[in-house]
Amino acid sequence: MQQICTDLRAEHDALDAIVADLTPEQWASPTPAEGWDVRETIVHIVQADEAGHLAVVDPEEFERRKTLVLAEGLDAFGSGVGRSGADTLAWWRDARTRMVDAFAALEPKARIPWFGPSMGALSFATARLMETWSHGQDIAMTLGRTIEPSDRLRHVAHIGVTTRGWSYVNRGRTAPETPVRVELAAPSGATWTWGPDDASDRVQGSALDFCLVVTQRRHVTDTALRAEGSAAGEWLEIAQAFAGPPTLTDPHRTTR
Repeated sequence: MQQICTDLRAEHDALDAIVADLTPEQWASPTPAEGWDVRETIVHIVQADEAGHLAVVDPEEFERRKTLVLAEGLDAFGSGVGRSGADTLAWWRDARTRMVDAFAALEPKARIPWFGPSMGALSFATARLMETWSHGQDIAMTLGRTIEPSDRLRHVAHIGVTTRGWSYVNRGRTAPETPVRVELAAPSGATWTWGPDDASDRVQGSALDFCLVVTQRRHVTDTALRAEGSAAGEWLEIAQAFAGPPTLTDPHRTTR
């Protein structure tokens, strides 16, 4: 838990660094996620962080507010209406600190209620890192800035690999039993691998490209990823590492 919390704080700081000096006009810049500007993207992150904190420290209150989400959306966990970019940034800094501090006090397998099934604390914190990173990519692209790739991407890549089956189930399809070997070049120069050594179907390339694909920030055809075998190629076309309905019907539009 201490390692994922350290990495989650670092991911927060990396995104904070590219929004800390924004003008009001930049906060209002539309991102590749249709309908969201930079400020609204940070509001979405902070609302989920508020929900995550509440789920740890007051599960009963979280469950009560969860029943309001259908009518109010994530505003049930705090509204961004009327907040300036600077106000939103201050809100996020406070909420994310409270959330990670709450995570750090947990055992890795502690169960946390969420919008679907409950999640283990380690998986929950990892999912928050994935969402922060993926929305951060939208913001960085919008502003013409870069969040330097780091080995924190291993967390995102791992979720991407382990949700292969979900990518099919989410589309009402049956995942093939064919194993896929994944070999990714980490930002540090290391090689990260998943799957059997002798699998004939393989995915190879950079960890950054893979993470962009599984979080649907890039279509696979816009990356240098290499897929060998039909099962590997099919997976990369539909890969979706996050919950929610199937998305990315347009290969050049970023999902929310």
